[in-house]
Amino acid sequence: MKEISNRSATFHFSIEQKFTAGMVLLGTEIKSLRQGKANFNDSFCVLHQGELWIRSLHIAEYNYGTANNHNPVRERKLLLTKRELHKISTKTKEKGYTIIPLKIFMSENGYAKIDIALAKGKKTHDKRDSIKEKDAQRDLKRTLKL
Repeated sequence: MKEISNRSATFHFSIEQKFTAGMVLLGTEIKSLRQGKANFNDSFCVLHQGELWIRSLHIAEYNYGTANNHNPVRERKLLLTKRELHKISTKTKEKGYTIIPLKIFMSENGYAKIDIALAKGKKTHDKRDSIKEKDAQRDLKRTLKL
């Protein structure tokens, strides 16, 4: 399985701190993830009663699943240590911080893992700066190749 990344995350948010979490999944969800069928559109993480949950993460139904197939957009629990959960909860109480998913990948043991980040939203002028930076990097690479 290739890793599935949230490409718009770094454009809309400035990332402060990253964490790697496990995911509680059903059997058909893991099979669908191994096929690379996940979408991060509008997905976000929420702290609820001391647990971290991811919402709006779309994992497509497994093609060969029976009537026991999963709901594609259900809430999924993320597994972190208590220390990490406490750190995240104190930061999100501050104004402007949010928890966003960055990428889903398979660990060496075959478990599905997700990288999440504490992030602050970018203003429009910050987005323009990052676009200019990307263009400058692209131009620099082009000139070095010639």
